[in-house]
Amino acid sequence: MTERIAFYAGSFDPLTNGHLDVLKGALAVADRIVVGIGVQASKKPLFSFDERVDLIKRACADELGAEAGRLDVVSFDGLVVTASRQHGASIMIRGLRDGTDLDYEMQMAGMNETIAPELQTVFIPASPSVRTITATLVRQIASMGGDISAFVPTSVAPVLRQKFS
Repeated sequence: MTERIAFYAGSFDPLTNGHLDVLKGALAVADRIVVGIGVQASKKPLFSFDERVDLIKRACADELGAEAGRLDVVSFDGLVVTASRQHGASIMIRGLRDGTDLDYEMQMAGMNETIAPELQTVFIPASPSVRTITATLVRQIASMGGDISAFVPTSVAPVLRQKFS
């Protein structure tokens, strides 16, 4: 039986409980998940690539236990379809929070299917408890000294607070 590999792309700056929720769903549809951290020279992330890798690995080890062994974390700087192909994926995971996400992601899925028809986009709906979470809002709340503990994994919260102390 062929191993089902899924590629889950994002900036993960920082990893949120929403990202973790989508990862849990992705583990139900794929044998292995490649978490692709998008790295763009034009963007200045809060966390370096290495910091994001560390946060993802620590949070997944804490929250997913042995299932975390089914995840790999990589960087990519081009098209998601190209990175997916490079890592042997047949599935691209996309998280959905609301109808706005669905409209955008449907357009992207259509474009990606034209470019890479062998790749299947799988939408994972966010659980109700995490639908409002975005990394942008989490960074804003943290930058103003707000409590972000409900929005990020336990291992991410202190590191994020420290960035703004």
